Amino acid sequence: MAQVQHLVSFVQTAEHGSFSAAARVLGLTPAGVSKNVARLEADLGVRLFQRSTRRLALTEGGERFLRQVDGPLASLQAAVSGARQVDDEPAGTLKVSMGHAFGRQFLVPLLGDFLARFPRILPDWHFDNRQVDLVGEGFDAAIGGGFALASGVVARELAPVHIVAVASPAYMAGRPPPRTPEDLAAFDGIMRRSSPTGRVRPWALRTRRVAERAVQCRPRLIFSDPEAIAQAARLGLGVALLPMPFAFAPIGSGELVRLLPGWYADAGPLSLYYPSRTLLPAKTRVFVDFVVDRFRSADFARLVDGR
Repeated sequence: MAQVQHLVSFVQTAEHGSFSAAARVLGLTPAGVSKNVARLEADLGVRLFQRSTRRLALTEGGERFLRQVDGPLASLQAAVSGARQVDDEPAGTLKVSMGHAFGRQFLVPLLGDFLARFPRILPDWHFDNRQVDLVGEGFDAAIGGGFALASGVVARELAPVHIVAVASPAYMAGRPPPRTPEDLAAFDGIMRRSSPTGRVRPWALRTRRVAERAVQCRPRLIFSDPEAIAQAARLGLGVALLPMPFAFAPIGSGELVRLLPGWYADAGPLSLYYPSRTLLPAKTRVFVDFVVDRFRSADFARLVDGR
């Protein structure tokens, strides 16, 4: 069993690029992980990493060994985990990052069922519109879009997200509806400022057959929060480009009308990210499966399809 722990320390170090990052995943000290790898190297008679004060890199032999053991080790751990889960109930603190509005609207309503099913899990959810470092900041999972898939990070896609043009019926009363994206220049625009860059996001739209092109607009309001933009649009303050997760319900209820049907912007996939398939804790595994299943059963991908 000790040799298995040595292999696990090696694989996690290779995936995350440092002993300290692997230690955070494994719940060990960096010195303990380093010692496990050193013992594995001694047993094999092969140097697996080139070490320096600034970086840690796999040797040629280390890369070859990683390819050989990664798959079989994951299968072994899955078998052991499956045997344990017959008796072991998922438990522990579940640290998850998600956007403010998206988390409140789509994840918090799932909590009652999740807690009833897994009462020993303590959700510790962080609502923040930024991309977190899953391993470096100790997150079990994150939900969002555009995360860099660093080594060892897994993404489960929940849905592709599209952005569409909307306005309230009151705002459009007496105004001719736009027929082309260029017509939007005649309307009051509710713009979004990007939180990471501080820049106002320009408008651009496409169709299935027409490539994305820039859209001129007349800024009337600028917000940094999509939920605030949706509220301003519902209040009749102008035209907005809204992500479909925040637009499909008010469109369905008649609070908003979609302008330029068939035109949309591609916001990329909405995904559930977690550090690694290897040694995935039961609390994270059941959370991932629960969220994926709920979004699939709600046909979320169809609801947010703006094409």
